[in-house]
Amino acid sequence: MTSPVTDFSELNRNRIEEKTMTTNTAHIEDVSYFDGDKAEAFEEKFVGALNAGALCLMASIGHRTGLFDVLDGMAPATSAGIAEASGLNERYVREWLGSMVTSGVIEIDPVAKTYVLPAEHASMLTRAATPNNIAVFAQYIPLLGSVEDDIVECFKNGGGVPYDRFHRFHDVMAEDSGQSVLPALREYILPLIPGIMQRLEDGISVMDLGCGRGRALNMMAGWYPNSTFVGFDLSEDAIAYARADAERAGHRNISFEVRNLQSFDTDAPEAMFDFVTTFDAIHDQPNPRGMLKGIRRAMKEDGVYLAQDINASSHHHGDMDHPIGPLLYTISCMHCMTVSLAQDGEGLGAMWGREQAAEIMDEAGFGHVEVHELSHDIQNAYYVCRA
Repeated sequence: MTSPVTDFSELNRNRIEEKTMTTNTAHIEDVSYFDGDKAEAFEEKFVGALNAGALCLMASIGHRTGLFDVLDGMAPATSAGIAEASGLNERYVREWLGSMVTSGVIEIDPVAKTYVLPAEHASMLTRAATPNNIAVFAQYIPLLGSVEDDIVECFKNGGGVPYDRFHRFHDVMAEDSGQSVLPALREYILPLIPGIMQRLEDGISVMDLGCGRGRALNMMAGWYPNSTFVGFDLSEDAIAYARADAERAGHRNISFEVRNLQSFDTDAPEAMFDFVTTFDAIHDQPNPRGMLKGIRRAMKEDGVYLAQDINASSHHHGDMDHPIGPLLYTISCMHCMTVSLAQDGEGLGAMWGREQAAEIMDEAGFGHVEVHELSHDIQNAYYVCRA
């Protein structure tokens, strides 16, 4: 596909001249209403966004095919050599390399026609770089793009897009949490609750809601064999994965159940759990208020609830300086909000924000709520809630 327009600035200048020629006399005399520098700056920004979007698609492919991992530490090689080392088709590898070179990700020797991934770039693009592998997050772009037609229909008619339309959602979320939550769980997250690690050592009852593939819960079950753990999730596939992981690890102190949490406010067990967790699981629920009330109902009086959720303001202007605000609002619109609305839910969305979260938690019966941020984590806030 080729574009007949190669100079966007020239096109804009022509459009401005045409507008000026056809406008009324008063407007011709006063053209201060149009800031040409502002237009050019926005044009440059948006062209950059087009390139960045394309890069994310190709970075996702580089991650999924293992190309970044193969190139990590590899001596300069031709496209044929890289294809052979990765077991992939050379023609596709060559075109992918073109995208990486023009994006400044991979360096080329034009004489030898060899390519190399600089160590500085590999440190943020390979599985060995976990938890700093940004290519993991690039996968959200093609994942969300796969439901664009469905989302457009929702804009026209309301409603939502159900979970089963997101074919790789649990794969990507598992990698996401594997970078943000799991590496920090024992060293940074659990210590936010004074005394909880000792209580886990001694033996308490723990529940995780919206557990997905159960990686955090299985990890804790291995660390704290004296405690008992149960995880609930709507997805049968995710629960099957979590159970298989537990069996492989030989955990006998954990169980997983497929459970719809829409009516958890009324069918939650009473005063059964010492410690309740949710990891990125409240905002996309159809009934988040009811789920939080159910959590409060299920906790013992001296129990504690830890919620990891997206760190944001509840107001758009409060997120203008958020380092990944556009990405998070897009994920919210095209996944978190819409899967809730597909179940006739509230549709809070990922960017429900600290202010609204505190309000709903208070409404659910949590009299004491602390909000923590971790210096290494620009994405999440951690709520520690007690009665």
